[in-house]
Amino acid sequence: MLTILGFAMIATFLVLIMTKKMSPIAALVLIPALFCVAVGQGARLGDYVIEGVGNLAPTAAMLMFAIVYFGVMIDVGLFDPVVRGILRFCKADPMRIVVGTAVLAAIVSLDGDGSTTFMITVSAMYPLYKRLKMSLVVMTGVAATANGVMNTLPWGGPTARAATALKLDASEIFVPMIPALAMGLLAVFVLAYVLGRRERKRLGMLTLDEALVRDAEPEAVTVGAGGGGGDRPRKSPGGGGAASTEETAGDRDADGADDEEEFQGLDPNRPTLRPKLYWFNAGLTAALLTAMIMELMPIPVLFLLGAALALTVNFPHMPDQRARIAAHADNVLNVSGMVFAAAVFTGVLTGTGMVEHMADWVVGAVPDAMGPHMAVVTGLLSLPLTYFMSNDGFYFGVLPVLAEAGAAHGVSPLEIARASLAGQALHMSSPLVPAVYVLVGMAKVEFGDHTRFTVKWAVLTSLVVLAAGVLFGIM
Repeated sequence: MLTILGFAMIATFLVLIMTKKMSPIAALVLIPALFCVAVGQGARLGDYVIEGVGNLAPTAAMLMFAIVYFGVMIDVGLFDPVVRGILRFCKADPMRIVVGTAVLAAIVSLDGDGSTTFMITVSAMYPLYKRLKMSLVVMTGVAATANGVMNTLPWGGPTARAATALKLDASEIFVPMIPALAMGLLAVFVLAYVLGRRERKRLGMLTLDEALVRDAEPEAVTVGAGGGGGDRPRKSPGGGGAASTEETAGDRDADGADDEEEFQGLDPNRPTLRPKLYWFNAGLTAALLTAMIMELMPIPVLFLLGAALALTVNFPHMPDQRARIAAHADNVLNVSGMVFAAAVFTGVLTGTGMVEHMADWVVGAVPDAMGPHMAVVTGLLSLPLTYFMSNDGFYFGVLPVLAEAGAAHGVSPLEIARASLAGQALHMSSPLVPAVYVLVGMAKVEFGDHTRFTVKWAVLTSLVVLAAGVLFGIM
């Protein structure tokens, strides 16, 4: 019964957010509360929620201060050289822009933090997508899938969890997987190329100057002007009927300047830039990432200290510090609120025992004849299970059971552990991953739209990783 209700709860949640009947934050709270009552454990709802909040509180704290820290680093210009290089490559070609999105997301993903990747990628690429009227779900889908493949780095989380759960060395799991993961990343770049070609066919290919002029020129067309022609009538900047030539030209110049600034994404003349502190900020970021990799302190503590230090050094005056915090407050509130809402979902799913029954049912459904192929089975199961469950739930709850089943048929735990990483490209678009809300929130994309577009491509990428692992004899 709990198995059926668990799957029903997840299905109900996904249907409601994908059809936009409920917002993600409302669905994350109300749907599990309803199902908790349905299983006869409504009296314990408070306990489950508090436990879920307690488990996710460190993640929420980490995201809050990571957003502030990397927001400040974006403000002061730390990532401008990388962004300028990507933008020079992209020009105004939709195909190059989509490929550049994948490349930028993959590079920034080396830090092992999804929220950081999405903040930097969206900050750099969003203005380009808006300026050329490109599909924003293409940006979120490519960024999430690229980050999902790179999320398998030993300091990214899944590899460390698999190593801990099965008492293995993380390097023994990860290093042999590099060829398969490289194929997965190549698949993301091919996907970006294909989607970019599709966007180029839909929108055309322009130079940067042509893109700016094209958008500025229609402002001279007044409502109702000229019955024929191919130009779409637009309302004149003056607001009413026809505008004078001088007024239109003046508005066009102003709009063109504003559009060019927006097109650049990261304004090279913004007052928050701190070029004299560039190497301090680069060193601070390198030290922070090194401390994260070496696990010198808990990650939330590192980001808390880093954010405080970055604010103090770059903006020593209190009004400037308050302005920077206020500038990033929307992202902080949206993401932290979503994390705590997700705590209700995970708390009920775990506390009621639904997730355990679901895992047992899935493992029990594997035929005995598939025993010698448990590595492949694990890879296939990692797709839905890491999407519908947290990484903690899958790696600490399900993976040991799969490893035991594999051991009974002579499949080593190392092969099982490597196969379990295959589903990470899909996992990064799971509604239970806090960082995905940073992505869709900053890109102003509905979570349901992102899910509908991304899932099929993420599944395909995960299958490429799994197939490559089998072909290379890694699993």
